[in-house]
Amino acid sequence: MTEDPSPSSEASEDSAREPAGSSRADDLAGGGDWLAQVAGDLRRLQRRLGPDFESVSEAGQRAVGDVARAAVPAWRRLTRGEPRWPVSVAVLIMIVLQLGLPGDLTPIGRWLLPVMELVVLAVLVVANPRRIDRGSPVLRGLGLGLIAVASLANAWSVALLIDDLLHGNNGDDPVPLLATGANIWITNVIIFALWYWELDRGGPAARAAGTDPHPDFLFPQMSDNAGIYREWEPQFTDYAYVSFTNATAFSPTDTMPMSRWAKLAMMLQASVSLVTAALVIARAVNILK
Repeated sequence: MTEDPSPSSEASEDSAREPAGSSRADDLAGGGDWLAQVAGDLRRLQRRLGPDFESVSEAGQRAVGDVARAAVPAWRRLTRGEPRWPVSVAVLIMIVLQLGLPGDLTPIGRWLLPVMELVVLAVLVVANPRRIDRGSPVLRGLGLGLIAVASLANAWSVALLIDDLLHGNNGDDPVPLLATGANIWITNVIIFALWYWELDRGGPAARAAGTDPHPDFLFPQMSDNAGIYREWEPQFTDYAYVSFTNATAFSPTDTMPMSRWAKLAMMLQASVSLVTAALVIARAVNILK
């Protein structure tokens, strides 16, 4: 038969446990006091150094940012976004050229298409009035729709012009024929410049965000290893140059298409440009003779 432990033995055990727990609490309290003391020393040191310490810290942060920017070219990182006005001027020129076409070469009337394009352009300008740095599915859809409608209208005008040339329905005066051919040709250059600009790496807003590092068009500045063009990034003027040189040389010049859609688009543009220029010039020469 066992006896119950006496109260004196329990008290002795409790007293043996209490010092261990209290020692751990004392250690934690001591560690907290030490950390508080270090934090206080750091604050006093910062106050003693004053503005010099803050300026050194800011300079260090700026240096780190400069090194990071220097390591990544502008076309691959987040930037402000390109100006709106060059592409807006190009669209306005396209609308003026469409109004200058003869009535029998406009598929849906002289005023309907330009008015639709002006409305869409106004919406896009209001959304990004100065710089194109905000993108959305709605804005991108409006931009692509504008280019698609203008492309279909110009393609129909090209088909009607070719039909008139083949059947001799354009009269005996070469001046209106050459003016109409130049009108359609320049419109075609602007339309394909808009396609290249809107589709390359997801469009201007996506390029400004630097989300896609794989370009559809490889510009010469992108291959710069010396760092001279580190702050360069493609804008609408660069795509207009690509479109113009492709329409005149019937092939890429200094900017290479990298994706399949870019190659097919440049091939289509060169074909349309070649057929339009060849037929219009041949007919004009024949009339002059």
